[in-house]
Amino acid sequence: MSGTSLDGIDVVYANYKFNKIWSFEIINSQTISYVSDWKTRLSNLVELTSEDLDLIDISYTKLLADEIIKFKKKHNISKVDFIASHGHTALHQPEKGITVQIGNHQLLADLLNDKVICDFRVQDVKYGGQGAPLVPIGDRLLFKEYDYCLNLGGFANVSYEENDKRIAFDICPVNIVLNYYVSRLGFEYDNEGKIARTGNVHIELLQKLNQLRFYNLRPPKSLGLEWVQEKVLPLIDSYSIEVEDILRTFTEHIAIQISKVINKVDTIVLITGGGVYNKFLIERLDNYTSSKIVIPSNDIIEFKEALVFGFLGVLKDRNEVNCLRSVTGATKDHSSGKILVPNV
Repeated sequence: MSGTSLDGIDVVYANYKFNKIWSFEIINSQTISYVSDWKTRLSNLVELTSEDLDLIDISYTKLLADEIIKFKKKHNISKVDFIASHGHTALHQPEKGITVQIGNHQLLADLLNDKVICDFRVQDVKYGGQGAPLVPIGDRLLFKEYDYCLNLGGFANVSYEENDKRIAFDICPVNIVLNYYVSRLGFEYDNEGKIARTGNVHIELLQKLNQLRFYNLRPPKSLGLEWVQEKVLPLIDSYSIEVEDILRTFTEHIAIQISKVINKVDTIVLITGGGVYNKFLIERLDNYTSSKIVIPSNDIIEFKEALVFGFLGVLKDRNEVNCLRSVTGATKDHSSGKILVPNV
């Protein structure tokens, strides 16, 4: 899979077992970084015509196939039950009934000569759902020992049980904004939050960020790049302040918004995603919350989302529910995704 932060393509080779409860093992994992050309192309998808998007879709499908083949060769993987693919989100406007993930063509199964299970979001949107987040079914069945599962990627999203229902939603942008501004200093990301740590909080900007309408909406709710470009970046850019202060202010904003959700005594929070490595962000979050923060092993930190999308494929292959209405707002629980069998 590939996320909004454009770190690269996450690939995992995993084993899933069911014996009264689900368990898993990550056997091999790898993040394949995007070359600069692909990073640029993927960052501008929302601006493309449908014809140009179709062309990139085919190219991206071929890229995925090439990288999966290389991964299998590198790790001497000769046989798999299937390949589960999220692809990369090009458009996500569920309120308009639209969500598009590139890289989910029949061509992928044909090039790999393997069964492919993919396109996990489209059906949920057709059922009136947000098409996101989809990871919570994995949180419920694979990580049930934690009260909250928090992911810090392009966006922060959370999942937890409430009244015997799984509740999940996007909280706020994280790396998608931090990386955007630190790039002005010539860096891909703010290593451990060291640059943010040197900045000062701009109180007025922080207040305006915290007042954005999205934060008062009740879940289910989700965020996309379009919302960031329309609401967040123009607001930040309306102030003439140094990048260090932007990073410091937005880090505080992230910590405040997340703490509103997880700040409960005697609860355990599992935190994964690239944002875990931002030590300053974790410090600020810990400052605002009473919950116990747990940071797992690196393979879970970096590959939990890919692991869960593999699990979504397992559930789809078994024709079991992998998409929860309590999370997405769809009209019903369902088994989402499409199964592609190679034509060769």
